Amino acid sequence: MNEYLLTSKFQPTGDQPEAILALHKAIEAGNREQVLLGVTGSGKTFTVAHLIAKLNRPTLIISHNKTLAAQLYQEFRDFFPKNAVSYFVSYYDYYQPEAYIPQSGTFIEKETEINDEIDKLRLAATTNILTRKDTIVVASVSSIYNIGSPREYGHFVLELKPGIVISRESIMLRLIQLQYTRESGSFTRGTFRVRGDVIDIFPAYEDTAIRLSLSLTSVLSITRIDPIDIETIDTLQSIVIFPAKHYMTNPENHKEVFKKIDKDLEIEVKALQNKGKIVEAQRLRQRVEYDIEMIGEMGYVNGIENYSRYFDGRSPGDPPFSLLDYFKEAGEQRKSDWLLIVDESHITIPQIRGMYNGDRSRKQTLVDFGFRLRACLDNRPLNFGEFLYRIPDTVYVSATPDEWELSRAKDASTGGNGVVEQLVRPTGLVDPLVSIHPTEGQIPSLLLEIEKRVQKKERAIITTLTKRMAEELSEYIQNKGIKVNYLHSDIETLDRNEILRDFRLGLYDVIIGINLLREGLDLPEVSLIAILDADKEGFLRSKTSLIQIMGRAARHVHGSVILYADGVTQSMKGAMDEVNRRRKIQETYNTVHNIQPRSIIKPIRDQLIDRKDTSRETNALTILENMRPHDMDAMTPDDKKKFISKLAREMKSASKLLLFERAMAIRDAITAIEKGEWKN
Repeated sequence: MNEYLLTSKFQPTGDQPEAILALHKAIEAGNREQVLLGVTGSGKTFTVAHLIAKLNRPTLIISHNKTLAAQLYQEFRDFFPKNAVSYFVSYYDYYQPEAYIPQSGTFIEKETEINDEIDKLRLAATTNILTRKDTIVVASVSSIYNIGSPREYGHFVLELKPGIVISRESIMLRLIQLQYTRESGSFTRGTFRVRGDVIDIFPAYEDTAIRLSLSLTSVLSITRIDPIDIETIDTLQSIVIFPAKHYMTNPENHKEVFKKIDKDLEIEVKALQNKGKIVEAQRLRQRVEYDIEMIGEMGYVNGIENYSRYFDGRSPGDPPFSLLDYFKEAGEQRKSDWLLIVDESHITIPQIRGMYNGDRSRKQTLVDFGFRLRACLDNRPLNFGEFLYRIPDTVYVSATPDEWELSRAKDASTGGNGVVEQLVRPTGLVDPLVSIHPTEGQIPSLLLEIEKRVQKKERAIITTLTKRMAEELSEYIQNKGIKVNYLHSDIETLDRNEILRDFRLGLYDVIIGINLLREGLDLPEVSLIAILDADKEGFLRSKTSLIQIMGRAARHVHGSVILYADGVTQSMKGAMDEVNRRRKIQETYNTVHNIQPRSIIKPIRDQLIDRKDTSRETNALTILENMRPHDMDAMTPDDKKKFISKLAREMKSASKLLLFERAMAIRDAITAIEKGEWKN
């Protein structure tokens, strides 16, 4: 029985049907790794959705950043409205990891701001994986980090149904073991409240609450209620309450675990003392003894993940349990496999490969100076080898797959190279024409090309190699009467989004930047890409980067690319050959099927940003952006406090809507105001 119900008003077109069939056939034939090489605008996400529906397997989709993951999450949620589509990314709006700087003797405490909405989505993801076959989880590389044992998480549940014999006190005790907090006033996720013979529970992973009506010895009824107005939504015949946190400890094992921790503590304290590190030894003993006491009393302590190896039963050096293990655990229980999709694999795979070493370096310093037991080193992301060992059937999705993915792919069914190409766009658009212009006289030439686009109300993008050149060229072009702005990493995140929005609206005709190849940057009004210093080999002018930059012009029917260079590098030749190869295939397809290319029409505010903020608050961030420094100084302490509260509400609202860049901008503004460092 197919668990997935794909909902869409469109049917696969172009070479999407062939791509879906080829991927499905190869995976069913036993191929473990495939590459989907899909050009920008070819509908790769739609193809993947159909593949998931055909394979009928639980699926993990990994993206290289959480903003793009949020976009994918919304797309898949629209494709599969009846199925369990979840979102799993780092739940921190702000994260300052615990660290020590030996040179200055500075210890930096772990400081976090947890986004409750994302925490709920993370818990919902793991719950769905363990309880539903029709699960799709869209995740960032947070999916390779330690989140505790899936068996412990699945073991710690509270199962109830009407008529079951259980006392009120037993239910309360079990909820506390599941890390739910008893509240008498506020009723929020991860809490429960008791009123006579009624217990209300707000699961940490849901938007609705559970009401238990009890007798002295049993459960009389279970209903789902609205946590705000307490209206009954429906009556349930059974309920399973999962933990409020991923890291769970079994009180029955505490005694044995504490013995192991104490033993390691004595060994490491003695080792520090033998090195003459008396202060460090004392520091380590105090911290560990405090943590053990807290775990024994409360079952939890801030930083409990650093002791996860002991509670998970792992040996030193053993890999941690990550989201991949939840899929594996569920698969073993159901005797079925799962599917992994690596989105934008040319960026995501190197990111996964680099996570382990950075984490290890920071924690080793903490160990050396007595801030943590060595066991903290095992609270880590998977290293690359461990990641590869755990992956199931995998599809790497990219417009420019790297050599690594291409070398991993093979097709067991045909003996081919395992690369499925999706080069035809549903709109009939073809890859842009590419030409090379000499650097001599490049600025007058560039101005002439820009003026041609301005007359047609089209847009142009220029890429340079340095920030300074982007700024100076922007000023020069502006003096020629052309509406232009520059864009680089020194521009605030929120301002970057506004500049791009204004660019699409026509407030600017030209954008000048350094690295404008960012995946997900869809600007259908752009008909010209001009690349200065195209013959300067390096990351920004590599074959992959050049193809990505050129792809920004593939959304317009008159799209073209000009490379300003005095020679042709291997990267330039490789990029041009690939773009021309794709263009010929696309033109042939259009001719055979009598398709007339048409430009993409896309709303100025895409789906992720177009979600309306239901808050009735005035836009405090906009007010702040228009303030002058003396306006802030003129505020009374009470007014400033109220204004900060308003900003905080906007930050939480933006986070709930998955507008992370906006939330981070507001957070930074609040911090600056509180420290008296705000400037505009």
